[in-house]
Amino acid sequence: MQTIRRARQEDAECIALLVTEAYTPYISRIGRKPAPMLEDYRQVLVDTDTFVLTEGAEIVGVLVMSREHTELLLINVAVSPRYKGQGFGKKLMAFCERHALHSGCEAVRLYTHELMIENIEIYKKLGYQETHRATENGFSRVFMRKVLEVR
Repeated sequence: MQTIRRARQEDAECIALLVTEAYTPYISRIGRKPAPMLEDYRQVLVDTDTFVLTEGAEIVGVLVMSREHTELLLINVAVSPRYKGQGFGKKLMAFCERHALHSGCEAVRLYTHELMIENIEIYKKLGYQETHRATENGFSRVFMRKVLEVR
């Protein structure tokens, strides 16, 4: 059974391992570890709204978000490579948008590396629009935003 729940400190190590597994394939493409692999997830859990998607007792996905005024910044969404292609990423993205609405946000913003082209395409299919591109902390990023509809 799948569940999305708030991450706890005891999840930090599992989250770090999942992020490493999910982002390792991008190292050769972008020439360095992607930003999510550089995080201290114990601190991330203190500073952000972090949720995990579980399949039984196993953490199979993670969602890291932070509210910024009237928008929610999606910092990281990752799914274990063993569970790719099963709709878990879409489930996490839908949860992110619901969380944003429940938090009183009008939009979700995110960024991804410009060479992670498959992620850019996924975000576009989910209704995110590119707002700009910039280099931040040495990473060439594509910034995207989706205005949410109150239902």
